[in-house]
Amino acid sequence: MKTPRALQFFLSIITLLAALTALLGGLAGCGGTAPAATPTPTRTPRPTAMVLPPSPTAAPTPTPTPPPTPTPIPENVNPLTGEVVADKALLDRVPVLIKITNYPPQYVWPQAGINSADLIFEHYNEEFRYSTRWTGIYLSKDPQRVGPVRSGRLIDLELTAIYKGVLACWGFSDGVRDIMRDSDLYPDRIVSYSLPETLSPDPFYRDFSRDVPLEHTGYTDPGRVRAWAEARGIKGRQQGLEGMVFSNDPPTEGTPARRLRISWHQLETEWVYDPASGRYLRFSNGLPHTDALDGKQLSAANVVVLYVSQWLTNIVEEPHSGLLSIQWALWNRDNPYRRAIILRDGVAIEGIWNREKRWDMLTLTDPVGNPIPLKVGNTFFEVVPTAGQWEIPVVIEP
Repeated sequence: MKTPRALQFFLSIITLLAALTALLGGLAGCGGTAPAATPTPTRTPRPTAMVLPPSPTAAPTPTPTPPPTPTPIPENVNPLTGEVVADKALLDRVPVLIKITNYPPQYVWPQAGINSADLIFEHYNEEFRYSTRWTGIYLSKDPQRVGPVRSGRLIDLELTAIYKGVLACWGFSDGVRDIMRDSDLYPDRIVSYSLPETLSPDPFYRDFSRDVPLEHTGYTDPGRVRAWAEARGIKGRQQGLEGMVFSNDPPTEGTPARRLRISWHQLETEWVYDPASGRYLRFSNGLPHTDALDGKQLSAANVVVLYVSQWLTNIVEEPHSGLLSIQWALWNRDNPYRRAIILRDGVAIEGIWNREKRWDMLTLTDPVGNPIPLKVGNTFFEVVPTAGQWEIPVVIEP
């Protein structure tokens, strides 16, 4: 029996739909299971604080280097200047350190005996105020007068040990006095009115030839101080003064340095290179700074900027104002930033200063430990604070 046409048509539609369903099912199974849905990406939260690279002005840390091995020097060569002396007996004696005021200028300029010093250290006075104070170091020359002499500072506790000398200063604040009395310099390497038991014989005197306040009339000289030291058994050539290196050969490295400017509080210090003499000339507050003994402008074969960590102590240095004493970390320990800039022959050379132990000499080297030679002659050290709260402008002009 034939199937009616309507039924055939209906069955064909059913068959077609079944075939289409099978085909779609096969396509869905061709690669296994359907891939999982991609999750919506999430944002990484912003950090609460950014870790920045070191500031370009941050203090570099030099490679730790041992101090150079001291080289024996001839007996007639001054170990502090590299100069040959006519009489080696001038070196067979103790270096003398004298504390010299530099403020206020209307009362103390020009000071006496500065050009005769082998070394001068200039540093802040108290609480990074009131200009600077100087420590003059005398070995080969004996000016007839040095001063005005004022009170010592904590940096002199270090300088006296470094240069194996004796320290003459008019006085100390009470706190610094107590530290000095407890130090290895007391009683035979310090003389001061703040330590009256040391005043035998008294190496100081007053000069009233200038109309200035009483505190600016104190003077001494290296001969008087050595006589005091000899009376206490401190005499003869001091051992351990080797370490400074000198050469008159012009440096082969460095950058042009015609002028050095340091902006202390209430003082503008300038050193200007004089090609005719091959030395740096000193200007203070824009004026030539002279020596009262010979009237000549202060000059130096070398000017060395020492960056030294400094901080305030709890010692009242100046009782009228309440200003505090400064400590100078003039040692390697816990003091990685020891930058030095050596100016000589119109050139500035980057270096590192070193002093490992208390009675070690202060030396100047490059980052790998090679000594940096100074020019033969005297040196003026500018002891400035490292980067931080008390940093001051130091500008070198080519």
